[in-house]
Amino acid sequence: MFDHAQRRERLWERMAEAGVDLLFVPPSGDLEYLTGMQRRIPAFGSVEYAHHWVTGAFVAPGREPVFVLPRMVREFDLPEGVGGGDVVTVNETDDAVALFAKALGQFGTPRRIGVGHRTWAATTVQLGKLLPDAAIVDANPLVNALRRIKSPDELAAMTRAATLVDGVLADLQDKVREGVTELELASEIDLQMRRRGSRTASFDTAVWAMGPDTERDATVRLSDAALRAGSGVSFDFGSVVDGYVSDFGRTIHIGAPPAEYERVYALVMAAQAAGMAAAKPGATAAQVHAATRQVIVDGGYGRWFRHRTGHCIGMDVHELPFISEEDDTPLEEGMTFTIEPSVFWPGRVGVRVEDVVVCEPGGGRKLNQHPVTLVAND
Repeated sequence: MFDHAQRRERLWERMAEAGVDLLFVPPSGDLEYLTGMQRRIPAFGSVEYAHHWVTGAFVAPGREPVFVLPRMVREFDLPEGVGGGDVVTVNETDDAVALFAKALGQFGTPRRIGVGHRTWAATTVQLGKLLPDAAIVDANPLVNALRRIKSPDELAAMTRAATLVDGVLADLQDKVREGVTELELASEIDLQMRRRGSRTASFDTAVWAMGPDTERDATVRLSDAALRAGSGVSFDFGSVVDGYVSDFGRTIHIGAPPAEYERVYALVMAAQAAGMAAAKPGATAAQVHAATRQVIVDGGYGRWFRHRTGHCIGMDVHELPFISEEDDTPLEEGMTFTIEPSVFWPGRVGVRVEDVVVCEPGGGRKLNQHPVTLVAND
């Protein structure tokens, strides 16, 4: 589906420009992007095997990658294998340093080696010992510069991921009623995403209620509390399809919404529309954030829009650049990011919206199609 060899050729050009002779890339979105080697579904805490620090691939211009993999990783974590290239397998009783050094030795004496930003500290330490005269640099800028612009095939995969979550909420929203628990709704979301073809949830699914009778803060993203009438129930969840992720959100009210909720709901949707209109090639990420935020500030709720407007997204949920006040990266056509304004005022009102947007000449275009009209269940 994806041309990984062509991606590596584009990377080689950037490596040459940066004077980087060799990259070591651990299991990550970067490695999957460059080689097709599928990542394991994340776990809470570390999942390690003997010699786990060797896991990854060396990538150099003009040749196939060289993978170094513990036996257990190769045996159990890679049902689809690796995306081409040589594989050095490190068994439990092997001298891992010697085998790692042998793999590295295939690339001569690189003067400048980049390491992926998820590289284990032990790996970086060994690289420093084995290449004492080489400079070790962060490879993230090199690969991120490629990943941030999405090809038509990538946009198609991301659209499938967005369509999946649209469908999940469309089927679920009538169940958002008094007495149902947040945990029950979150569990149903995760189940339905898997049934619809998502490999896993792209992050921890969140469902939380806020309203005049709820002192809940939005920092508590899920509980086993039963929903009550008068609350706005916010959703934040995403899927994984063909290695690409979605990140999606809406708020549904239980019962007739009060005037302030209606006012805030309209304000949040207007803020998202303003951010999308500003999201044209050449605008900076900070300018999109400012355009989004200003609508809520002008509406009198600026204090309660407490986070950034969004973040780039693709094979990882949070990618650079961020749609945030500190990020002056100019947007480019084909970048994908979230626009997710909110107002969360504990004990009073809570509303959010979130969609994945692609930067195009006329502004941001949503990959999600779920409507943003106000929904209030009896």
